[in-house]
Amino acid sequence: MAFSHSSIGAKTNDMHQSSFAPLSARRLLVLGGIGLILVGMLVGDIFAVFILHQNAARVGGGLASAAHAALAGDRPLVRASFQDVGSFLENRGTKVDTHVHMIDFGYLALMLAILQPWIDFRESTKRRLAWLFLVGAALLPVGVFLIHYIGLAYSPLQAIGWASIFADLGGLFVLIATLGLLFGLGKHYRSQVSAPLQDALLLNRSAPGRVLLVGGIAMVLAGFLHGAYYAGVDLYRHEALDASILTDMAKAAGANDAGMVDRSLEAYGQLQGDKAVKIAAHAHIIEFGLLAMLLALFQPYVSLRETWKSRWAYVLILGSVILPVCVLLELRFGLVAGGLADAGGLLVIVALLAMWIGILRQVGDAR
Repeated sequence: MAFSHSSIGAKTNDMHQSSFAPLSARRLLVLGGIGLILVGMLVGDIFAVFILHQNAARVGGGLASAAHAALAGDRPLVRASFQDVGSFLENRGTKVDTHVHMIDFGYLALMLAILQPWIDFRESTKRRLAWLFLVGAALLPVGVFLIHYIGLAYSPLQAIGWASIFADLGGLFVLIATLGLLFGLGKHYRSQVSAPLQDALLLNRSAPGRVLLVGGIAMVLAGFLHGAYYAGVDLYRHEALDASILTDMAKAAGANDAGMVDRSLEAYGQLQGDKAVKIAAHAHIIEFGLLAMLLALFQPYVSLRETWKSRWAYVLILGSVILPVCVLLELRFGLVAGGLADAGGLLVIVALLAMWIGILRQVGDAR
């Protein structure tokens, strides 16, 4: 039995080295994918601390100003207030889209890295497609981020600015690269293969990998259960309250009752906040679960001591749980819960950075 385990270990190490050769497509996608997730999470943490709540307050203030201007019959002020609200929402939307696209492209890069042994192209072709993917995955969110600041300045088109053009170009790069790699995957399965391929990642049974895999599955399950609870308990109640508050607001405007308009606006803001934190908690815990499951597969490439790999795995799981739980508690405990949520996000970032550095060290060792 001991001989069998050592043989499997040697075979796994050989496959590990060959599949993660210097400048291979898999190496590029792993490092680039984790890098995209890291930058996306940093953007999200900075947005949450310095922009999110301030922007929400400005949107609420703009809506209140528009409502009171409508009561006073001041059409220019109504128009100006809604323009301000639109600008605040665009600012928020571009930041959120930048954050989400970077992280999602990072997930996709890691998934494509897993598939590399089964993509029937020459390594040089796979490497070019990997570079094309990473360039597009960086170009799109940067373009989206700049939309709010560049607008239509010097654009050759009437409705689309340069930032949007480059963002769309980045999306096209990602699409071409992904379709190309998937075509290579289909080519492999259409060919006559004498023996099934094996991959070191799928043979990994290390303790850090098990921690991340079990923790990730548990988080995804918890996210699904929370989503089912929200759909069964809160969703229809929120929809009914939404319609009721807007109806009351219309009645108050018709009756020229400024006090009732303010109360309706406050109730509407609280309702939107309740919906936002529950949806955000649901989405974050599932995303963190998927991240942990993907990272579990790449632990053989993390060149750190086994004890440190386990510690960083536990730190990542801890932060992944703290963030969504504290997001849920924000309406009740305010900035305290918000600060703890940001701290949870920081734990995930630090653990992910440590793993990225470990993979970078392995790259140096392989050379």
